Amino acid sequence: MNKTIVLSAIALLCFFAAFAQNGVRGNGPIDKKATVETKALYSNLKKLSKKHTLFGHQHATEYGHGWFGGENRSDVKSVTGAHPAVIGVDFSGLSGLPPAEIEKNKAALKKNIIDTYNRGGVTTVAWHFSNPVAKGGFYWVDSLSLPAVKYIIPGGKAHDQYKEILDNVASLLKDLKGNDGKLVPVIFRPYHEFDGEWFWWGKPHCTTEEFTTLWRFTVSYLRDSSNVHNVIYAFSPDNKFNTEAEFLERYPGDEWVDMVGMDNYGDMGRDNRYNLEAATRKLTIVSDYAKKTGKLAAFTETGLESIPNPNWWTDVLLKVMKSNEMELSYVLVWRNDSKSPTHYYAPYPGHSSVPNFLKFYQDPFTLFEKDLSGIYK
Repeated sequence: MNKTIVLSAIALLCFFAAFAQNGVRGNGPIDKKATVETKALYSNLKKLSKKHTLFGHQHATEYGHGWFGGENRSDVKSVTGAHPAVIGVDFSGLSGLPPAEIEKNKAALKKNIIDTYNRGGVTTVAWHFSNPVAKGGFYWVDSLSLPAVKYIIPGGKAHDQYKEILDNVASLLKDLKGNDGKLVPVIFRPYHEFDGEWFWWGKPHCTTEEFTTLWRFTVSYLRDSSNVHNVIYAFSPDNKFNTEAEFLERYPGDEWVDMVGMDNYGDMGRDNRYNLEAATRKLTIVSDYAKKTGKLAAFTETGLESIPNPNWWTDVLLKVMKSNEMELSYVLVWRNDSKSPTHYYAPYPGHSSVPNFLKFYQDPFTLFEKDLSGIYK
């Protein structure tokens, strides 16, 4: 056997060994039956994150500063000419309401998600899940709330009720057909900020075992029992961790998570408190974990309410994201309320941060919807 053939054989063996190792470490959705489009979204987000980060905005196309509804509208588009690359929506309206209202909410969500897909954008779904066993909504209210996690996991007295709620979620996810006839992939981010105390699924209100059981059951029920195969599952604590071990304290395991993220307002200027070193360090923990396990990473929520710092976009957000060779699929800022004069996180026409946001928009590092091409192929 000549030297060329031997070297070629060795190279081929190395390739397959690396391929097998990547299979163990991830580099694909945890759902082995994921649709072609879901696998493509995962792969393309992974590739893009090496040099870019998609910009996202919660409820961007549903309403904005001083307006509600309207076709193909967003405050970000009004400022830049392009929608955010990632649009955030919420499953909050799929439970705890009269059936007719739930169906109305489903129809609105369906249209929003499909419209985003047809334009070539990406949808991420939060879940401000109203407490299914007590009053108080999704927040923890001392005088009203019950620690619902232990009631809705297998063996809990409200477990069947939880399955009915998940049936509603599953029916929507399986009804998301784009103009191309394909199921629309979404990034689903349930039970976020679980390390805080403000939600009923928060750390003081359930044990680690209860939380991880809830997470695993939710994924399994949607994926394995309900045959939902167009979901990327995202895990995102708040900013209360300082080490990888703390970040992973309530992690359900690599086989149950596609994307790791972090929500962080506290280090990014809230109450005029800037700690960019801490924000960078924590986000680097997230990115590094994704790199070594083949997962996706994202800055799943951040922002500065009212954006009083006119250079926040480049001097704070972009500075943090460009540090330490982080690989982040997207960054999402919170919503622009339609009625409140102060509750907004993205600029609207005439806002003082518009010139700086346009610099942020024009930076090759950031991607908006019109920058995306074939992300589902």
